[in-house]
Amino acid sequence: MSDTSVLDQDPLRARLKKIEEQAELGGGADRIAKQHKDGKLTARERIDLLLDPGSFMELDKFVTHRATDFGMADKKIPGDGVVTGYGTVDGRQVFVFAQDFTVFGGSLSGAYAQKICKVMDLATRVGAPIIGLNDSGGARIQEGVESLAGYADIFLRNTLASGVVPQLSLILGPCAGGAVYSPAITDFILMTKQSSYMFITGPDVIKTVTHEEVTKDALGGANAHNQKSGVAHFAAENEQAAIALTRELLSYMPSNNTEDPPAGAMDDPVDRSEAALATLVPSNPNKPYDIREVIKLVVDHKRFFEVQEHYAKNIVIGFARLNGKSVGIVGNNPAVLAGCLDIDASVKAARFVRFCDCFNIPLITFVDVPGFLPGTTQEWGGIIKHGAKLLYAYAEATVPKVTLITRKAYGGAYDVMASKHIRADVNYAYPTAEIAVMGPDGAVNIIFRKEIETAADQKAEKDRLVADYREKFANPFKAAELGYIDEVIRPEQTRLKLIRALEMLKDKRQDNLPRKHGNIPL
Repeated sequence: MSDTSVLDQDPLRARLKKIEEQAELGGGADRIAKQHKDGKLTARERIDLLLDPGSFMELDKFVTHRATDFGMADKKIPGDGVVTGYGTVDGRQVFVFAQDFTVFGGSLSGAYAQKICKVMDLATRVGAPIIGLNDSGGARIQEGVESLAGYADIFLRNTLASGVVPQLSLILGPCAGGAVYSPAITDFILMTKQSSYMFITGPDVIKTVTHEEVTKDALGGANAHNQKSGVAHFAAENEQAAIALTRELLSYMPSNNTEDPPAGAMDDPVDRSEAALATLVPSNPNKPYDIREVIKLVVDHKRFFEVQEHYAKNIVIGFARLNGKSVGIVGNNPAVLAGCLDIDASVKAARFVRFCDCFNIPLITFVDVPGFLPGTTQEWGGIIKHGAKLLYAYAEATVPKVTLITRKAYGGAYDVMASKHIRADVNYAYPTAEIAVMGPDGAVNIIFRKEIETAADQKAEKDRLVADYREKFANPFKAAELGYIDEVIRPEQTRLKLIRALEMLKDKRQDNLPRKHGNIPL
């Protein structure tokens, strides 16, 4: 008999082993089998996939709920439906909580909430990311207000941790009612197709109140929140893919707001020239192209980690590396709505800009924007207020900001997209850049309306005036003369220019005026 076996015969050690086994079994073998049948992993299986092997240190494994009503006194399971602790991802410390749907449907009790709050407090105290693996039926009804208080305790910590440590939420099952607010406050939400959903009121309530009939998936599934609402940032095919995305996402961000992001491999030549860039941006200002093609040719190993790929496609956001250093990228996409800024695009980009500024991630902005999208839908929807969010975010940001105008930069949208005037540090432009109050055709119609109306050949006169306006303003040279553009660059040199600018800015120090906080136009 081994020494361990002999020791385990000690009554206290035997009791310890029994409670550990109960905790690790969660709701029992039958419920674990049901979880697997539904295509879902258990809380502990998820943690094992997320964290480096052998790194997980569990906390509060023996905690149980305190409820006595409705027969709950006789229904206690060690751990009480959530697994909490800390470990590492690529060797960097993170804190994690994983809701266990096999225990009371993952429903939240007061004790359960205290477990989550403990790891959140530890995360902010030591400066490490918080990752939530959500799979819960919501508040534990048997506990009433104690459960609701537990949610509010978590919401408070989400808010206080915002901008201090990164917070990531994986939705791997149901997330309904008040439970959705915690993920909503966190920095990024990842959902799985088919098995996850989020909503405040479910299909049954909606049918009763508004008489609308809708399925859970159509109402709050991964596709709905990635394409329509913009609530979620990623839609993964399955849990394994969602967890792999989470690990890569973490690699672009620091552990907290006092650190710089971790560096990656610097084995992609700094001076790598891309001849394709010379012709990628069409000379015809009305011809579309995909800005992601420009981005991928420029960044390290052509790897662009796009965020919110399926929402507001007229603007592109995501992470990449330049010479091994993490950067946040924002780019107008002329392939969708001609790259116009609208309500959804403005809000999408504004929140990303603010995240990067919170966590010391330099911003690279690719500009090809003809203006804000016109129409009553946009105006009545508040495009003035929502567009101002993006303006505010860029103006407020103090991280290194490098801007490249590839083609159009018209009107107020030129100002908003990280122009020199709102404290961008380095502003480049391709020779194809057009920087003006509006496009040549619209400008000529306003400035020379009478001259065109009285001309013998109105079309010829307008064409002449448009060509003259384009010569004067639809190029980057006037802005360069004024110092608004630091350099007009050859497209094939983009990578080298961006990297050199970031190297120059690596020790940038800039502070805003003292204040409690600004009043962003929400």
